[in-house]
Amino acid sequence: MKKLAVFFTALLILFTTIGSTSAAPLFQDVGDSHRTKAELDFLAERGIITADPSSLFGINDDITRLEASDMILKALGVGTEEYPEVNFADVIPGDMGYDVIAKISELGIMTGNEKNEFKPYDRLTRAQMAAILTRAFDLLGTSPHSFSDVPDTHWASLEIKSLFVNGVTTGYEDNTFKPELSLSKVHFSVFLARILNPDFKNPEPTDPTKPVEPPAANVCVKPNTTKTYAISVAVSNLWFQPNRARVVDRPTVANPVDMEKWIKSLSLTQKTWLVGKTDTQALYGDEVTILKTEGNWTRIAVKDQYKTNQKSGYEGWVPNIQVAEIQNNVADCSIAIVKAKIATLYNKPDSNSKFIDISYSTILPIIQEDGDWIHVQTPSHGVKYIRKVDVKTSKNLASVPKPTQKDIVDSAKAFTGLPYLWAGTSGFGFDCSGLFYAVYKNHGIVIPRDSFVQAIHGTPVARSNMQPGDLMYFAYSGGTGKVYHVAMYIGNSQMIHAPNSSNKVMTVSINSDPYKNNFSGARRYLK
Repeated sequence: MKKLAVFFTALLILFTTIGSTSAAPLFQDVGDSHRTKAELDFLAERGIITADPSSLFGINDDITRLEASDMILKALGVGTEEYPEVNFADVIPGDMGYDVIAKISELGIMTGNEKNEFKPYDRLTRAQMAAILTRAFDLLGTSPHSFSDVPDTHWASLEIKSLFVNGVTTGYEDNTFKPELSLSKVHFSVFLARILNPDFKNPEPTDPTKPVEPPAANVCVKPNTTKTYAISVAVSNLWFQPNRARVVDRPTVANPVDMEKWIKSLSLTQKTWLVGKTDTQALYGDEVTILKTEGNWTRIAVKDQYKTNQKSGYEGWVPNIQVAEIQNNVADCSIAIVKAKIATLYNKPDSNSKFIDISYSTILPIIQEDGDWIHVQTPSHGVKYIRKVDVKTSKNLASVPKPTQKDIVDSAKAFTGLPYLWAGTSGFGFDCSGLFYAVYKNHGIVIPRDSFVQAIHGTPVARSNMQPGDLMYFAYSGGTGKVYHVAMYIGNSQMIHAPNSSNKVMTVSINSDPYKNNFSGARRYLK
């Protein structure tokens, strides 16, 4: 009753101040024409969110438990000046948001898990959102309507039906609710605005008696019956140890990341420092295995990157916020492989609706091809759009047409002048083996990630019999020691490679020093 009284007091305050929508942009990504501008204006006017036209709201970012907690308390009009001490295993006094966490748990709206962890930076799923909002605002009622992916046995079935009957959400056009899908900040904001102001509610909820025909374009997308995970940022650095990122590395440990800004900001000394600190990179949509979690970091294995003695894939540490649960089974979908150095994903087929930039050799499932655009399924951000000219399509990776020697060489040459980046596997920056791993993968051939592993796979080739596209390896102690470098033979006694942090991708003679003396062998991956 106390919580309910607080809520209705807050409503009285809110509805005495309902005014006209602001004519100014709220954020850089929320202009006057944005479809949720009215709802976000409403929340901003009441102090639930803070408008800042000079920054991004992050309309497609996943909302965290802490962010949702803060917005709910402000919506309820509950202050955090006084709060009890809480004893969560992962939250201690002095942590950012401790007061919010203490207050939201005191009210019983959000609590810890079975390990007594609050997980403030974990994402909210749509099912969790339903349970939290119905609990926070005492939403009542049920409905005979059932979403196709929410059986009555689902743990949040009643809460989801309560949201439906209260007009907070009607689900997706194909009559799914997608309960395990991560919830974006903008969707949470809209749902909250609908609860606080009935004028924002859907005037005509979906008729539960009317069958909904799933779009024909989505026939390859099925519910995911097993938990699988993927990288949810354009490029994720895999660190040798967690919590090693410097201040200069902040653009790479966020979500979204800004790889271009980061690489441009690095001095030679700062680039060199990465040696031994980062091991490889994973691209947007790359499937990964979660091995363990420590605080805000997760140790993963990248399935498509082979490394000796790491059966699940290449291992390393990434921030939790850069990994998402894959919401759909897309095994039956064709794929789009980015062939541009950098391509843009859009929120809709419109060049003014940029979502993020993604790298060469990023692979995403195709939902539909439509004129100059391809609709692709993302791991946790729904369907996005990419220009057809930036990708090549195939049934699957194994079905990509086998490249010629010229295809492989031309692909490598396209990156001439790109700065070297230790552990790099993306079009923003490559290391020596990362360049050829990406080039071969783009043509449907997955080779080992590291040069010293590449050097013992493929077909051995004598130096005198090398053909364009063959990979050349170089080792310490005049070619007899450990392999430390790889280049691609491109013909006419020339090779292309990414030498070191002070250089860029370049072409040199195979007889130049120290490469002539340190040559240790060549391997052929073209068949």
